[in-house]
Amino acid sequence: MEAVAKLRNVPTSPRKMRLVANLVRGQKVTRALGLLKFEANSGAARVEKLLLSALANWQQKNEDERIEDANLYIKEIFVDEGRMLKRLRPAPQGRGHRIRKRSNHVTMVIDSKVEPLGSKAAAKQAAETKSTDANVEAKPKTTRRSSAKKSTETTAQATA
Repeated sequence: MEAVAKLRNVPTSPRKMRLVANLVRGQKVTRALGLLKFEANSGAARVEKLLLSALANWQQKNEDERIEDANLYIKEIFVDEGRMLKRLRPAPQGRGHRIRKRSNHVTMVIDSKVEPLGSKAAAKQAAETKSTDANVEAKPKTTRRSSAKKSTETTAQATA
């Protein structure tokens, strides 16, 4: 089940925002949040907030599922050009240069990734789950003893 979040009229140029969008496109949500948190680009904070909004929208649609178990990823993210404010900057000899203050609209779609039953990825995921369950059940409790304790125990048994 997918969820959509939109951020409109962001006062940043679309070209700068696309750099951030390309960074997280197709990533898992947890990895994308980590990348955006430490990204120096100014648009990263806004995209991070948008991703958290998309997560909240997904949670609203799927109240019975946990976010951790859903295997969420960023299915789509695209940046469109928004409204452009046109201003004049004074230039030499009485002229004026046009300044274009650009804005953008960001749209993000997140979805849960479900592997097909016959695929290698599904088999790998099932094997990992199976092996971790087996490791937890099969581990016997062992205590470590130092070699000094072992040698005193063996001499005590030999004298008895």
